[in-house]
Amino acid sequence: MGVPHAHAHVPHELTEREEHPSAVSRMERRLELGAVLLLSITTVATAWSGYQAARWSGEQSQHYARASAVRVKAQQQNTAAGQLRIDDLLYFDEWLNAERGGDAKLAKVYERRFRPAFVPAFRAWIAQKPFTNPDAVPGPLYMPEYRSAEAAAARRLDVQADGLYETGTEAKSNDDRYILSTVFFAAVLFFAGISLRLAWRPLRTFVLGLATLMLLAGTLFVATLPVA
Repeated sequence: MGVPHAHAHVPHELTEREEHPSAVSRMERRLELGAVLLLSITTVATAWSGYQAARWSGEQSQHYARASAVRVKAQQQNTAAGQLRIDDLLYFDEWLNAERGGDAKLAKVYERRFRPAFVPAFRAWIAQKPFTNPDAVPGPLYMPEYRSAEAAAARRLDVQADGLYETGTEAKSNDDRYILSTVFFAAVLFFAGISLRLAWRPLRTFVLGLATLMLLAGTLFVATLPVA
């Protein structure tokens, strides 16, 4: 009677372990690593965009505030220019009445009260012989020599205020663009995060690829923006 031949039966679990050394394949680990990298990079990019948006928002507020302050000063200069113009007109009218009335002494009194800035225009107007020359300018206030330092200052301040306002508007535009970039990065965070829960490898690969493309698009968009 022969000795029965012994067969070594390897457990089914051991054969599976030889075919699959790890519960997670190398490809799956790469996909997980890619998702983690996307999440890390996107988190930094989102923080940077948020920081820049806050900086540009501050720039906008500062420039708008300065524009408002300069505009107030311009209005003050315009008001002062208008008041001085009225004073010049009143003194000139009184001088004109005295001159027409033949009261030379009173006319001299009003002439001495003219502002120094008004005198060049007044003399240029007198040089036209306005009482006999029908082509003479109606009054000194219409002469080219009549210049108001306050009105000139108001114009300069208005130009400065316009420039500050435009700079603030540009800062607001940059703020909006950085906020827009966070929309791209939020989508990347969503797709990269959800990929970790997908079991079907083709779908998981597709979602990660989509997240990568969106990250690249957002990064290129941010690279075109100015830094505060």
